[in-house]
Amino acid sequence: MGLLLPFSDCFREPCRQNAPSSSAPFDQDQLYTWAAVSQPTHSLDCTEGQFPRRVPSVWPPSGPPDEEHGPTAAHAESQSAVLETPRKSSDAVQQVVKLLSNKRSQAVGILMSSLHLDMKDIQHAVVNLDNSVVDLETLQALYENRAQSDELEKIEKHSRSSKDKENAKSLDKPEQFLYELSLIPNFSERVFCILFQSTFSESICSIRRKLELLQKLCETLANGAGVTQVLGLVLAFGNYMNGGNKTRGQADGFGLDILPKLKDVKSSDNSRSLLSYIVSYYLRNFDEDAGKEQCVFPLPEPQDLFQASQMKFEDFQKDLRKLKKDLKACEIEAGKVYQASSKEHIQPFKENMEQFIIQAKIDQEAEENSLTETHKCFLETTAYFFMKPKIGEKEVSPNVFFSIWHEFSSDFKDFWKKENKLILQERVREAEEVCRQKKGKSLYKIKPRHDSGIKAKISMKT
Repeated sequence: MGLLLPFSDCFREPCRQNAPSSSAPFDQDQLYTWAAVSQPTHSLDCTEGQFPRRVPSVWPPSGPPDEEHGPTAAHAESQSAVLETPRKSSDAVQQVVKLLSNKRSQAVGILMSSLHLDMKDIQHAVVNLDNSVVDLETLQALYENRAQSDELEKIEKHSRSSKDKENAKSLDKPEQFLYELSLIPNFSERVFCILFQSTFSESICSIRRKLELLQKLCETLANGAGVTQVLGLVLAFGNYMNGGNKTRGQADGFGLDILPKLKDVKSSDNSRSLLSYIVSYYLRNFDEDAGKEQCVFPLPEPQDLFQASQMKFEDFQKDLRKLKKDLKACEIEAGKVYQASSKEHIQPFKENMEQFIIQAKIDQEAEENSLTETHKCFLETTAYFFMKPKIGEKEVSPNVFFSIWHEFSSDFKDFWKKENKLILQERVREAEEVCRQKKGKSLYKIKPRHDSGIKAKISMKT
């Protein structure tokens, strides 16, 4: 087996029994190198004049070193010094200052690792209103994680105190990031205005779309030709069914709460409902495009009615008040930037914000007027259908009014689709029957043959 032995064991003299060795022993202090040798597992049988048999090895045989070529004490000491592992001093480890809480520091660290941006890119985006590299979502995250006043005060205090010190402790990475972020000219005010500009446009457009939908639905329900025809059929069939009753058989109108119940009124044989019959009668007698692709649904779409049923005029008023308040705050923050910024950094921020604030005030006022008009239109529509508010409420809510229409429109559309499909199938069968009838008749006539030859002429003469 292979052992690791000193050179003195590798070049041991032959064992002589009861005979002193004639050669001088090796100096053990001068030996510093180890070699791998192969030793037998059995004990050595040393007899006089005989060497133990060695196992062949890759290492060449070598004799004992001379004193001239042997290692000196100075060389051995230098080698041992080289082999020593250097130890790091605890003073060499750079210490940092942590001024944030662990949770806050971790949150800022996660943000830093997800950005992959240089501070100059962030400053360029904020100062020049350039979102090509730093998008609005990133600016939102930076604004939410910016240094608060107490945190920034601690960071700036440490920076001032350690400015002229040689061995001052540096800030930890999250603290350093927040400090560099605060060095961007009016970072907080600028980003607030940039983000509000984006959210204001989205919010005002959302309010405008909802108010336009409410106005459209009120106009369609009050003046739509299809709605008028459908309600007329409901009234006519209702009076017909109540014809035996002198008081109920001559009604001039009905409450809207009846509309969702029409699908539950069944025929005498329970084969169809009153609503399905009204839908069928309407398509076959009032709609010329029934069964065709261009057939138009006569009522407002169910999804529009459902969306309108979820709206509240109080929410519109609340949203517009908040937008007006935030717009005022944006104007104040923009004014701070105008006063504190140098000529190098004031544009294009000032020009952009001045134009935005002017247009935002116009849009704000326009939507406030639109809300007033829409609310008035809605109340007129509910009065047109003789809708009365519930007990304890001042007026009919959009939820109560449009929920009735949503349920009725959904049921009506289900039967409308089925009846349209049925009418289409009937027209296809009629067309096929016409084709079969045409094929059954002879499409050409066989004229009798007239003989015009010589034999015919001779026979006619005779």
